[in-house]
Amino acid sequence: MDESQGRLLIVEDDSALRRSLRTTLDVLGFDVGEAGNGEDGLVRLRMVDYEAVLLDINMPGIGGIETCRRIRRIYTRLPILMLTVRDTEDDKVEALEAGADDYVTKPFQTRELTARIRSAIRRFRAPETPAEMALTNGSIVLDPVRRRVERTGIEVHLTPREFDALHLLMTHAGRPITHSRLLAALRGPGSGNDRAYLRVLIGQLRKKLEDDAADPMYLLTDSHVGYRFREP
Repeated sequence: MDESQGRLLIVEDDSALRRSLRTTLDVLGFDVGEAGNGEDGLVRLRMVDYEAVLLDINMPGIGGIETCRRIRRIYTRLPILMLTVRDTEDDKVEALEAGADDYVTKPFQTRELTARIRSAIRRFRAPETPAEMALTNGSIVLDPVRRRVERTGIEVHLTPREFDALHLLMTHAGRPITHSRLLAALRGPGSGNDRAYLRVLIGQLRKKLEDDAADPMYLLTDSHVGYRFREP
């Protein structure tokens, strides 16, 4: 593994913020590159093997969302973290649906930002789990071949939809899954945005898997965006 915390590209048109982020992340041990817009970011990605991209959603030129789509088409596994403005839930959903792995809202705490970046790079560096292998997170084990779930060694009986939702969330542990993506996985494309259905489904999963369904440790809510399974 590299001695550095990871190779990170910052794509941000605000030069003062970009320099500030680079200085802070340099000190924390990251190897940081910069780009002032999406076009430059795509050029930089062809020159250096970055391990994560921090991408501002609001930029001149092709813009953050389109840049995200283009990066994702070329670099299917590269983590993309979007910088979004607080209280713009639609931006967060749009970013995730464009292929972003996660988002950080402005204004942000450096500690939160670096934790998200480290998490993204850790996932990128980890070997991919073969699709047929069991997923383990805390006391929960999911076997995709036998479609079996255990909690603290005891089998938990899930409905087919509950199993499919849990499988998707655990496969992407630590990353938010939007309402629409979760519904599409469960009901197929064009399934709308029936959040009430998802609330009931996730509620049932919490009752079966959590010590306290009202204060979940595993199945977390991303307000107005979707759900995420906790970071392993």
